[in-house]
Amino acid sequence: MRLRRITLQHFRNIAFAELAFDGRQQFFVGANGQGKTNLLEAVGFVSALRSFRTADARVLIMQGQSEAALACEFEHEKFGMTKLLIKLRPGGKEVWCDGEKVTRLGDYLGRFPTVVFSSQDQQLVRGSPGLRRRWLDFTLAAMDTGYLRALQSYHKALVERNALLKRGSAGGELSAFEKPLATAAAELQAKRETGVAELAEHVAAAYAQIADSAERAGLRYAPDVTAENAHGWLGVFERGRARDQQFRTTLAGPHRDDLQFTLKERAAKEFGSEGQQRSLVLALQLAQVSFFRARSGVEPLLLADDVLGELDPQRRRRFWATLGEGRQVIATGTTLPDAELGAWEVFRVDGGTFAKEGV
Repeated sequence: MRLRRITLQHFRNIAFAELAFDGRQQFFVGANGQGKTNLLEAVGFVSALRSFRTADARVLIMQGQSEAALACEFEHEKFGMTKLLIKLRPGGKEVWCDGEKVTRLGDYLGRFPTVVFSSQDQQLVRGSPGLRRRWLDFTLAAMDTGYLRALQSYHKALVERNALLKRGSAGGELSAFEKPLATAAAELQAKRETGVAELAEHVAAAYAQIADSAERAGLRYAPDVTAENAHGWLGVFERGRARDQQFRTTLAGPHRDDLQFTLKERAAKEFGSEGQQRSLVLALQLAQVSFFRARSGVEPLLLADDVLGELDPQRRRRFWATLGEGRQVIATGTTLPDAELGAWEVFRVDGGTFAKEGV
């Protein structure tokens, strides 16, 4: 898949921009805070209609404006030349694909895969379990509408059960909400186990290419609680009911699951060096690229937000070689990339405006 044109209006600090891309490598250069990452955020939004930076889509609308809009033209493996229009308002969003309104997120996911490489990704190894769950949920839901439905069902039932717990409801009332919660929990856990096992193979292969070392990288699913089926999950919630009533929230379940990175079977968070952890994060994102391509048959668009300058020359060359020559890469930085990384279409960014060099 290739992005050939993007138009933005009132998106973050970008009042209006219309950009056409001819080649497969685009680089946006400028000082910090000028709008480089905002542009990448807009491109990445097309994957799952959410930002890789914030869960609140309202902040994407320029201050003082009632809506934001982005329009894209893609050269697509399955759909040919495809036009996408997204309008963002404080109360929601509208999506149009080739003139037809998209009414179900499940029908849309997976059409326009993008993978973001960001300097903030280091927290996927070092940060909280919530960051890793969010990454896993996005990755699996983007390629599996069944996963998305299970995730939505689980969180809906979880919110309802927690509301009852906060009101001090009795066990009989809680039981009615534990049945759908248990059904969704069982499906969610099964799909996470399968998905992480598949992703782990991609992580190991990508890390071997980047790190050039004998150590094997691993990715493990670390569930908060394990139950064989929906009946087993009912037991989990029933046994935890007294404690949950005391704390007025559901303390056990897939909403507390985690992922664990390993190197030579040891936890990378505790034993990995900074260089090893950085390579692991890159391997995870490259695994996402391979996973998206394998599941969808579409080559993802790669978005690199100020990551090239953070890698030492050797890792940078290996990382770039791993990306391949057929994928489109849109990157940002405060300085231009090394000439050895190929030819780029360069855009200067200043205060939310974009100027293509050489024009």
